[in-house]
Amino acid sequence: MTATIQPPRSGKISSGKISPQYRRTGGSRGNFEMLAWLFMRLSGVVLVVLIFGHLFVNLMVGEGIHAIDFGFVAGKWADPFWQVWDLAMLWLAMLHGTNGVRTIINDYAEKDSTRLWLKIVLYAATTVIIVLGTLVIFTFNPCPVVDGVPLPGGFCPAA
Repeated sequence: MTATIQPPRSGKISSGKISPQYRRTGGSRGNFEMLAWLFMRLSGVVLVVLIFGHLFVNLMVGEGIHAIDFGFVAGKWADPFWQVWDLAMLWLAMLHGTNGVRTIINDYAEKDSTRLWLKIVLYAATTVIIVLGTLVIFTFNPCPVVDGVPLPGGFCPAA
């Protein structure tokens, strides 16, 4: 019994070599993938600085991990510098992660409809988390007053 090996269906055989079907063209995406690749590298470097700065301030300075509580966060977010620091960390981490998951979806989702729905869910979740996180950072009030009555809590000074 002899087996016959058939040539691949996707290529043409000329002079014993397979002619590839892929031709590099400009494409409709332009430079988006290159910019996404560059964003991943740059945001990764910035995130390393932001995260290690965050960890150093929260865990090493002062009393360390034992000082982290509601009052610590309230005091930290009272300073606009830390609000911007945490906002940059939130936005960069979410966009960096979203871009990574987008790449994974493009690589592994086989059907166009599956790819579309996975990206819709990804972008919706990213938008919700970024919007809510930004609102929390900038509207955080450690001493809320409802109907003229301060809410109970040991952090706020007596009025």
